[in-house]
Amino acid sequence: MAKKKHLDQAVCRKNDELLLEIEDMGTEGEGIGRVDGYTLFVKDALAGDTVRVRVMKTRKHFGYARLLEIIQPSPYRVTPECPVAKQCGGCQLQHCSYEKQLLWKQEKVVNCMRRIGGLDVRMSKEDGHFCENAPAYEQEEVTDKTVFIEPIMGMEQPSHYRNKSQYPVGYDKEGKLVAGFYAGRTHTIIPSKDCVIGDEANEAILHTILSFMEEKKIAAYNEQTQSGLVRHILLRSAKATGQIMVCMVINGREFPCVQELVQKLLQTNEQISSICLNSNEKNTNVILGEEVIPVYGNPYIEDRIGSIRYRISPLSFYQVNPVQTEKLYATALEYADLHGGETVWDLYCGIGTISLFLSQKADKVYGVEIVPQAIEDAKENAKLNGITNAEFFVGAAEDVVPSKYLESNGALRSDVVVLDPPRKGCDEKLLQTVIQMEPKRIVYVSCDPATLARDLKYFGENGYALKRIRPCDMFGHSYHVETVVLMSRQNQGFCGKPRN
Repeated sequence: MAKKKHLDQAVCRKNDELLLEIEDMGTEGEGIGRVDGYTLFVKDALAGDTVRVRVMKTRKHFGYARLLEIIQPSPYRVTPECPVAKQCGGCQLQHCSYEKQLLWKQEKVVNCMRRIGGLDVRMSKEDGHFCENAPAYEQEEVTDKTVFIEPIMGMEQPSHYRNKSQYPVGYDKEGKLVAGFYAGRTHTIIPSKDCVIGDEANEAILHTILSFMEEKKIAAYNEQTQSGLVRHILLRSAKATGQIMVCMVINGREFPCVQELVQKLLQTNEQISSICLNSNEKNTNVILGEEVIPVYGNPYIEDRIGSIRYRISPLSFYQVNPVQTEKLYATALEYADLHGGETVWDLYCGIGTISLFLSQKADKVYGVEIVPQAIEDAKENAKLNGITNAEFFVGAAEDVVPSKYLESNGALRSDVVVLDPPRKGCDEKLLQTVIQMEPKRIVYVSCDPATLARDLKYFGENGYALKRIRPCDMFGHSYHVETVVLMSRQNQGFCGKPRN
């Protein structure tokens, strides 16, 4: 064992063991401690912990350490409900109280806005979170550019909230058939049929499928040999309607004795309304293939967010937490401030979830999405709801919107633009076109505060001021956080630059 070092020693080397006080949390929920100014990141450690760690990797100014022992637990530390929470890559914060999770996510958004976006965003003084050890900026004078973050929208019940789970199927070290989740940054399956954040119906369904596979000697897929049949089991549930979809991702196009399995599944849960196969014969890490083969019921289920119904196929993108999604979209609708005569462009529209929500109060909504199947779903969802004032286009938003702008000879305008991009944020070409469209308001729905802050900085330098910002916890027990932002067009840019 390496000689133990203490906090007053300056040099960290690989395999050193240290006693460390965890002062803060990083962007992925890892603990942060410091040894004479040298920063160590420790997975599974919490702010307030005193821990014993082993240094695993070092860089010039920071390193990574493994948690060996909790000497003094943080007041925020709780016992994870899930027995495999530490090994599984799905949840990173189950050992942290939910109240602290919400506070940390709110602070994470504020820090990104200030550090990356250069924006004067602060915690609400009413929250009282910065009464002790408040950052220096909290004491600065409030100006007309100061925006106080609105309270994060937390969950009433942060368990069993996911309406979609994808379980890889394989074998454990003893050769037993298992389903579960990949350990973080690996393809090692951690067996788990009763996921704390997944739907409670999943466990019995998984048990039925695995038992059937064992009985019929149906093999799980082997990534190394590219042999075997069953790759993943995809389960989707509709919280509003109760409908459940079972989709087996297979290395082929046929499943042995499939109708016998259908009957066993229907006996397991009478709310199953869709059973299908998804064919994926490629040597790839992508879970789903392009072909869906229905074997029972429709190749979709239906759900509702508010009064809008949505048809969801195995390939559809649909928010995994519909209860929080309704709060998120209601906030986006509030920020859009529609009165019935506006034209709205919803970019990265998916299956039209936000578009159809906004269409209830807008004159015309245009949605853009790169995935053709998603646009087909969006059009079907519009028909399903009798909505006639929404139109959808296939293509990358950064290509479709500029082309429509050119077609209109620069006449394309929008009262409100809604942006809901992937984690990488918006393409700069798209940002430029949005600015050319001169919308009065921009509503940005983000799943990554760092890229959100980067894009807000761009808008700020080109005539748009940040007006409102509110996080939403869509993914309890993970480090992810959604944020809704309102920007409005100014006579001068946020940074005082004249508009082009």
